[in-house]
Amino acid sequence: MDAIFGEYTYNIDDKGRLIVPPKFRDFLGETFVITRGLDGCLFGFPEGEWQVLQEKLSALPLADKKARAFTRFFYAGAAACAMDKQGRVGIPQGLRDFASLRKNVVIVGVTKRIEIWDKAKWQAYNEATAANLADAMADLGI
Repeated sequence: MDAIFGEYTYNIDDKGRLIVPPKFRDFLGETFVITRGLDGCLFGFPEGEWQVLQEKLSALPLADKKARAFTRFFYAGAAACAMDKQGRVGIPQGLRDFASLRKNVVIVGVTKRIEIWDKAKWQAYNEATAANLADAMADLGI
C-alpha cells in the first residue's frame, strides 16, 4: 500500500492500550514508532518511514537552532511500539499526556503515517480548519 487514509474512532483502555485499525496494521508492521506530532496529536511511522525521517533530521545543520529544536521534539518523544495479537498498541503515558489522550481517540491515516488525536481536539481542529481549506488549497496549488 503506497498511502493510507481514513478516520477511525476507538477508546484507550485503562492500561493505555489502543486498537490499531485493521486497515493500518499491515502498513505499520508489527513494530513501529510513535512520537509527538504537530497540532497536538501523535504521529505513528512504520519503521521504513521513520528511517526516512531520521535521515532528513540527521541532515539538518547542527548549528541551526530551529533544526536542533525540531530534531529534539521528534526524538525525545519517540517510542518503539509493538502490536499485540489483538492489534493493540500501548501508548506511553508521556505521549498520552502530550496529546491529551484520555478515552475517545481518533486514528487518521495521512499518506505515510498515522495520526492519533483526542477526539474532541480532532473535532475542534477540523472545525477551525474547514473554513480556510479552500484558500489553503489554492495557496498550495491544489
